[in-house]
Amino acid sequence: MSLTLSQSANVSAAPQLIVLVNAGTDWKSIANIVDANLAKAAQQAFKDKRSTFVLNSATEALYIVNIDSKKQAYETLEAARKAGFGLNKQLNAAKVTDAALINATGNEDLCAAFVEGFALTNYEFLKYKVKDERKSLKKLTVATASLSKARLNEVNITVEAVGIAKTLINEPLSFLTAVQLGKEFKDIAAKGGFKAEVLDKKKIESLKMGGLLAVNRGSIDPPTFSVLEYKPAKSKNKQPIVLVGKGIVYDTGGLSLKPTPNSMDQMKCDMSGAACVGAVLYAVAKLKLPLHIIALVPATDNRPGENAYVPGDVITHMDGTTSEVLNTDAEGRLVLADALHYAKRYKPELVFDFATLTGAAMRTFGTQCSAMMGTASPETKAKLTNSAYNTFERIWELPLWDDYGAMLKSDVADMKNIGGELAGAITAGKYLEHFTDYPWIHLDIAGTAFTLGESDYRGKQGIGVGVRMMVDFLKNY
Repeated sequence: MSLTLSQSANVSAAPQLIVLVNAGTDWKSIANIVDANLAKAAQQAFKDKRSTFVLNSATEALYIVNIDSKKQAYETLEAARKAGFGLNKQLNAAKVTDAALINATGNEDLCAAFVEGFALTNYEFLKYKVKDERKSLKKLTVATASLSKARLNEVNITVEAVGIAKTLINEPLSFLTAVQLGKEFKDIAAKGGFKAEVLDKKKIESLKMGGLLAVNRGSIDPPTFSVLEYKPAKSKNKQPIVLVGKGIVYDTGGLSLKPTPNSMDQMKCDMSGAACVGAVLYAVAKLKLPLHIIALVPATDNRPGENAYVPGDVITHMDGTTSEVLNTDAEGRLVLADALHYAKRYKPELVFDFATLTGAAMRTFGTQCSAMMGTASPETKAKLTNSAYNTFERIWELPLWDDYGAMLKSDVADMKNIGGELAGAITAGKYLEHFTDYPWIHLDIAGTAFTLGESDYRGKQGIGVGVRMMVDFLKNY
């Protein structure tokens, strides 16, 4: 990330000082930080319900940021992140290079959320820019008394992990092939302190991953299957938690070609699930969480060239299940099926998969929410939902009733890869469920993974959705 987060015991003399306030602020404490007249003006502005306001000259500024309390605690945290976004934009527009922060709310969670939103907003992807468009902001110093060292470190690592995911998503296929994705995972693993093994096409063929191999048949580039593992000396979990990420580095739809424009244009994001699980492993390892976690990423692009698989083909998955392919654009479930079966060898206590899987999920929830399905316990789902609200990466559960499984029955094979025009997100989930025999949660992030317009602190293009939610879930696991 382009923003350095640091701490100092005394930041009151900083030329660009941010002070977080709310209804619980002790205004006498503000008077101890700044000039009494400025403190009085700040308190009046607060009474006038002005959210963010500047007191002072252009060279030395005091930014008073009011975090209004909302009905729900998670909504207040989101307001703090958005306040961080707004102020970051303001400071960058003014070409400010560094700022300092004092938390006068008495609430460390609010301060952490503000810093998170502030830092996430500073993300940049400039690799292909010729013109220098770098943001001016380089450093935010947080008062030691405002946020613990451990909490600031957690925010810093989480923001860094989101940046890793966003960069992977933002890379075009001309760079990020399935082979290159494997190389990127090895580099991330080296920096994070965990293991990475990348299986090549020959090994994938020996494992008989028929779904991954079928989707890859239309490509000139070989597939990969990445196995990432973080296993500390003392793990709380006796059996690993497995994260599976869809790694379709580009999706044309195959021979069931997507119509253009506005459907294929952003399909470099079809590996957002892969980016998420790789970034989560990085965060978990850097935070040294006492958990044994494995990530699996089946990766290929989906093209209509070479000897591409066609509608009507029957493929055989790794577990021996035969599947009639009726739509080559329903390829994500084919590669994930093999990965979910592969996960059985670990006898996992819990498995998640993240995938930009269906347009149906996007049509159901828009860009505001990801679809959740699965067989994990109600308690696990409740904890994940709580983390989703805490990070404002909201999820909502859809049912996996047997009726939906009946929609996947084929006349010529064990299954077919689509269930028809209705309930597309759920039938995709039912397809994946067939390959599990462990507690499992499926997250369809099709609507939340990528945006063409600025989405506050989340930014443009790759969002890195799921990373913050999973870090919150796993640290409390």
